[in-house]
Amino acid sequence: MESHLTIDEVAKRTGLTAYTLRYYERIGLIAPISRAPGGQRRYAVSDMAWIEFLLRLRTTNMPIGKMQTFAKLRGAGDSTVPDRRQMLEEHLTEVLSEIEAMRRSADALQAKIEYYRSFEQSLASGSHSDEGHADEHRKPLRTRTGQTAGDRR
Repeated sequence: MESHLTIDEVAKRTGLTAYTLRYYERIGLIAPISRAPGGQRRYAVSDMAWIEFLLRLRTTNMPIGKMQTFAKLRGAGDSTVPDRRQMLEEHLTEVLSEIEAMRRSADALQAKIEYYRSFEQSLASGSHSDEGHADEHRKPLRTRTGQTAGDRR
């Protein structure tokens, strides 16, 4: 990779817009970028590595405020390594919880798809007598506390 990229080159490589890159710099997510003699931003390899990490955090739905806190800690130097590690551990716990919730939702979708396939086959063969009631066999939705949705009053 070239040692110094323009904002347009970084935008193309990252999928971020030039506006977003300037915004990230303005709010402190990205440290001030070095400038060419004409004032144009020139991104170094280290800037690209940091932007790629920010994109990972964004992909995991880390709120921008937490990203800013992490960036400030990073900018404060090595003495903040324990705080940064702790932030990432806490965020990882949240991410893994979300992944598990998504897995359960995907399992429920898969079960519903299989039910509908079976129902369609029974309709095609004429063997099903509950016309219009394909959703009668739903399992109750459970909340995080284990209650069914109907139990909450």
